[in-house]
Amino acid sequence: MFEKCLKLLENSYSPYSHFRVSSIVVMKDGKEFYGVNIENASYGATICAERVAIFNAIASGYKPFDFEKIYVLCDSPDIQPSCFICRQVMSEMFESDKEVIWYSNTGKEKKLLIKDICPYPFVDACMK
Repeated sequence: MFEKCLKLLENSYSPYSHFRVSSIVVMKDGKEFYGVNIENASYGATICAERVAIFNAIASGYKPFDFEKIYVLCDSPDIQPSCFICRQVMSEMFESDKEVIWYSNTGKEKKLLIKDICPYPFVDACMK
């Protein structure tokens, strides 16, 4: 999956930060959805690769908990974790025991579970 993520980096639109990120989500049925970060001069309109991949799956008809795992590659020699907005989205879409695999651009890898990257997610009970 590392090679697919590395190739996908080419699609990143990151003219401001020059920090390219790619992501692939794998569904329980094996289907894959791809995402890259897409920046905008109005930074609030920027979206991370992880959410693009997740939202592509949802837009294609998948539901929360249809997700098996997510791969994320940052164009850096060091492994970079997902931002907390993405972690929150992952915590709502994935079961807590599913894997997140982060890569560096040199192939270093770190695997964690959703429950470990977002141990205190904001859930519907928080809104009551």
